[in-house]
Amino acid sequence: MTNRLSTTFSATRSSLVCFITAGDGDTAAHLDALVEGGADVIELGMPFTDPMADGPAIQAANLRSLGKGTTTADVLRYATDFRARHPDVPLVLMGYANPMVRRGPEWFAAAASAAGVDGVICVDIPPEEDDALGPALRAKGIAPIRLATPTTDAARLPQVLEGSAGFLYYVSVAGITGKQQADIASIEGAVARIRQSTDLPVAVGFGVRTPEQAAAIAKVADGVVVGSALVELVAEHGTDAPAKLRELTAALAEAVHGAR
Repeated sequence: MTNRLSTTFSATRSSLVCFITAGDGDTAAHLDALVEGGADVIELGMPFTDPMADGPAIQAANLRSLGKGTTTADVLRYATDFRARHPDVPLVLMGYANPMVRRGPEWFAAAASAAGVDGVICVDIPPEEDDALGPALRAKGIAPIRLATPTTDAARLPQVLEGSAGFLYYVSVAGITGKQQADIASIEGAVARIRQSTDLPVAVGFGVRTPEQAAAIAKVADGVVVGSALVELVAEHGTDAPAKLRELTAALAEAVHGAR
């Protein structure tokens, strides 16, 4: 399970994880630009009508994508085509439960596996409800990637880690994407605490916007997740977005890979 993910995190001292929303602009060109810029892992967002964990930038991207009529089938097609172009780059689908389970978790897991997906982050299925999707994903060799937050205490962390795979996504702030970033001391403390309980790589996201911020986190974490800053480039630059995505990703990758 998760061979591409484990290989990637093992090969880098810290990995750059980049997010864009499927169906928002030229998705294939955007994905290629992220890879060309040096992203180690790609998160492809599945558009949803009520993205409760996301801030204004990703909310707007969801609405733009849905306004174009993007479906789950389209997202899986983007994934399939990406895997054909980039056989070794880990691809994670990130989104919400409804599009993932409405046709049944087994259907979704089988379709994601056929598309070459390595992991799935489902924001609104808590560990206590793992049966809603987790077993189906694991049966197809897909990593259920869980989220931990500043409010995940020592009593609950084992529940979050149970059945998780690929990497643990540490949400650095108790809030929505793109709005703020925790101070590095609190991130370092949280990552150290989590590492006492798991061998999974720990990637830190929410509020990471600049190479400087990314480098600071890369010194203490196994991965750095950047999303809103990239999604904003898509909104701002339209057909010129791939070049801008490649430029920012390259700066982030240099910062992350050189941090240690």
